Amino acid sequence: MITAAEIEQCFMNREGGLCVDTRAHHLTDPLTNWFVAKTDQNRVLKIMFVPVKDGVELKSAYEATVEICRIYNKYAKP
Repeated sequence: MITAAEIEQCFMNREGGLCVDTRAHHLTDPLTNWFVAKTDQNRVLKIMFVPVKDGVELKSAYEATVEICRIYNKYAKP
């Protein structure tokens, strides 16, 4: 289980840029952004969210696999 505190930690601890999910079956308006970051306890999570007027709307969060980390490191934009 991922806690709200862990998600907040990932937003605060994010060091890289953002990726945008443009896959047809995942399209949202506005587009879904995602990133990989560590919690304060070094748990590596993938965080997916949609930017909204007053902040962000969380879509999902789960432990990042090696493949997700590879994709993020290759495609994340500052």
